[in-house]
Amino acid sequence: MLDHHIQRSIVYHLALAEAVRFSELKPDIIDSKLFTYHLKKVVAAGLVAKGDDGLYSLTPEGRRLGVRVLDKQLALVDRAESVLFLVVRRKTDGAWLFYKRNVHPLLNKAGFMHVTPTALHDCSTGAAQAFTEATGLTGTFSVLGSGFFRVYDGEDLESFTNFALLTCENAEGELNQNDEFADYFWEAAPDFAADDMLPDMQTLAELYQAGQPFFVEKTFKL
Repeated sequence: MLDHHIQRSIVYHLALAEAVRFSELKPDIIDSKLFTYHLKKVVAAGLVAKGDDGLYSLTPEGRRLGVRVLDKQLALVDRAESVLFLVVRRKTDGAWLFYKRNVHPLLNKAGFMHVTPTALHDCSTGAAQAFTEATGLTGTFSVLGSGFFRVYDGEDLESFTNFALLTCENAEGELNQNDEFADYFWEAAPDFAADDMLPDMQTLAELYQAGQPFFVEKTFKL
């Protein structure tokens, strides 16, 4: 899909911002003509668009690719991304752990953190390890259910995930910010239907509060 590192770096850079000027997008060490050539390539590929205001941003397909542009399996952009959604409660007072996304898709939306499963660990062990690495907190996790979520902005697919929902109700420690793609925070009484929440949050909260094993497949609209 993208056969040059400059093209991949353009998509990666734009995955971390709403929209940027050409001067903000182009590294100083790259010749303007060379950079413009590769910028036109990602525009022609349908991953980047230039607005009437002259700012560059990712298209829906570009947003779905996002920081995964650096992965080798670029052909997987239209397949479900496999994730573990983590419902984390603080042991002392039951507060909920949330994160705000600093990356596309769904930039600046808040919700339960998610991590990527690996072949090295079972889901519960892998979730606990990734959780500690990202936040500095500790806790034990158990799998509650799974499913597929699709999120559309109008007719455009923003994200497609195959997920497992894991719960942790004994999180302890001091919260640290060790994730370059997200900001973490505690919330005592969250409004899961708020505009700044991820669109699947109400459903995930209801599934968690029901406390029963589940499989769900659902589509959301922004």
